[in-house]
Amino acid sequence: MHYHLIGICGTAMASLAGMLQARGHRVTGSDENVYPPMSTMLESIGIEIMRGYEASHIEMPDCVIVGNAIPRGNPEVEEALKRRLVYRSQAEVIKDEFIRGRRSLVVAGTHGKTTTTSLATWVIDQAGLNPSFMVGGVVQNFGVSFRVTDSDYFIIEGDEYDTAYFDKGPKFMHYLPEIAIVNNIEFDHADIYKDLDAVKLAFRRLMNLVPGNGKLIVGWDSPPVRDVVASFGQKLFTQLETFGTCDDAKWQARDVRFGDGVTHFKVFREGAQWGELQTPLIGDFNIRNCLAVIVAADAWGVDRKVIADALGTFKSVRRRLEVRGEVNGITVIDDFAHHPTAVRETLSALRTKYSDRRLVAVFEPRSRTSCHATFQQTYVDAFAPADYVIVSRVYDAQRAAEMGGVLDIEQLIDNISAKNKPAHAITDVDEIVQKLKDDLRSGDVVAIMSNGGFDGIHEKLLATLSNASGRVVGFN
Repeated sequence: MHYHLIGICGTAMASLAGMLQARGHRVTGSDENVYPPMSTMLESIGIEIMRGYEASHIEMPDCVIVGNAIPRGNPEVEEALKRRLVYRSQAEVIKDEFIRGRRSLVVAGTHGKTTTTSLATWVIDQAGLNPSFMVGGVVQNFGVSFRVTDSDYFIIEGDEYDTAYFDKGPKFMHYLPEIAIVNNIEFDHADIYKDLDAVKLAFRRLMNLVPGNGKLIVGWDSPPVRDVVASFGQKLFTQLETFGTCDDAKWQARDVRFGDGVTHFKVFREGAQWGELQTPLIGDFNIRNCLAVIVAADAWGVDRKVIADALGTFKSVRRRLEVRGEVNGITVIDDFAHHPTAVRETLSALRTKYSDRRLVAVFEPRSRTSCHATFQQTYVDAFAPADYVIVSRVYDAQRAAEMGGVLDIEQLIDNISAKNKPAHAITDVDEIVQKLKDDLRSGDVVAIMSNGGFDGIHEKLLATLSNASGRVVGFN
């Protein structure tokens, strides 16, 4: 078949494009937001990206796949509708082409989906189960974001965002879970969810899809997760597994410590020690991610030693606490964090790892949630672990205004500065790079956080630092 993907550079869409090509289909696609890692991944497997959206891009495909960010009015959508072509969502195609009839693990939650899915894929792979998978990022152990095999096992990141302009339900409702992980629930995606109750309802519907012979694995440290589980009463028709650091979780992480470049922790199941493990991942949130995977792997019969060995050799995911380079003793890190909780957890994890070094946070409010005024005060607390903060301009202020309010960057900087912390609002990326060049000193760790390309800031900063002569001078 010939599939044409509108919005092909989205994380899920790019992975689907590769999966369809691996199945022998002809794949074409278009996008106007083209940046790594998805653009380079598509190029590496020979899928050409048509720049921009034009009706002429639609030849005569057997099926048009419409990305969830693509609205009515898009020239290619309008052309497909005008010509009565077959069109479907990414999630529909994944379900029918790759999941139906297989054993599916769906990893969901407001935070940690990509890392948890990637880690689960690595563990299940190391157990010899050879899973197919699709992840919203590049899994460093595999160097790709997807794989298609003949195995009965399929692992997928379950996104709570809506599916397409013609299907406003969450994408994860299409993924037929035998096992579902719900790491946590918070208010997010202010453009499609009215409030936390609306988010909780979406996750309740996911939980209600898990069959009686499956497992629902939930993060018990998250009060909204507990609320949703409690809402079922006696009518939760599947097996429940709870995990966390709290005293009443069935699976618990205890005695967590960071040392020798790795995180060590013990796992207890119903009060009895299950194992002692270590991981190169850092931060409390990643311990919870590991716990969720341990429970899922155990449910699929994976040996404890295999789980332990796989956890120890996991290389993480591109753009998740990824070290992009080190110049003149300055470490530059790339992270996808955009929700205030993710920003706080990312910076807290880095503070643990680099406890004796100055931590510089550079943040682009790009996602529709991070641009919104809802989290104005929450972001002040999110930057608490950092020693120095730069915040860029709101990426799409008009959209945020239409949603009911725009994050006030100047006010945010004033509030952070009031905590006796250097903080700056700088709009232009080149100006940010120049400011960093002037102010950074050897030993600093720079955490650059955005869920987009941020105008190539990582490469620009590393190049500028490399070209700087002599020792980088710090500020007082």
